[in-house]
Amino acid sequence: MTRLLVVDDVPLFRAGITSALNEAGFEVVGEAGNAEDAVAQAEVLQPDLVLLDVLMPGLSGLDVVGKIVAVSEQSQVILLTGSESEEDMLSAIKSGARGYIVKDMPFGNLVDLIRAVADGGAAFSPKMAGKMTDVLRQLLRHQELFKTRKPTLTGREIEVLQFVARGMTSKEIGEQLFISENTVKNHIRNILDKLGLHSRNEAVLYAVREEFITLD
Repeated sequence: MTRLLVVDDVPLFRAGITSALNEAGFEVVGEAGNAEDAVAQAEVLQPDLVLLDVLMPGLSGLDVVGKIVAVSEQSQVILLTGSESEEDMLSAIKSGARGYIVKDMPFGNLVDLIRAVADGGAAFSPKMAGKMTDVLRQLLRHQELFKTRKPTLTGREIEVLQFVARGMTSKEIGEQLFISENTVKNHIRNILDKLGLHSRNEAVLYAVREEFITLD
């Protein structure tokens, strides 16, 4: 059974969609009303999917996608939004979201799209799928610009990446460097933010290619 974390700042909407998803055969393992709580719960619960509202107090859903991916690598994030902006969808894709769904669709269609992501695919509501060509074109331009601006990592970040490349967990890295596990995770989040990447493996491959680190 696919395990979901539902994140929305409107309690009534959150309760309604949680109940409907449970009835549709999913297991909603947690709920959050703001971005900070969403990251904390994702780290503890390690859900398969995170259904994340874009507009929330504090950090928006767009701001928090990368943070969720950093603390729960197995979680696939689907943004649920009222925005039909191509720019917002581009930001979501760059952050690592696997879906961008406009809220005005029937619930049955939403369930189908969530199942598509659970099966390893991506999910975009029909209105946004039609804009995908323009969004991908913008994404390619972003990647070309990124290649011309090589990011810099601190000595500690490179050190952490070297241990990540050896397959060590955050806890094991912390023990080696005499720092806390949370500090290691913060370093990894900063590395991913700087490199514009979404997983430890991507960061290691990038660092090896750019000769930041070497594989033993």
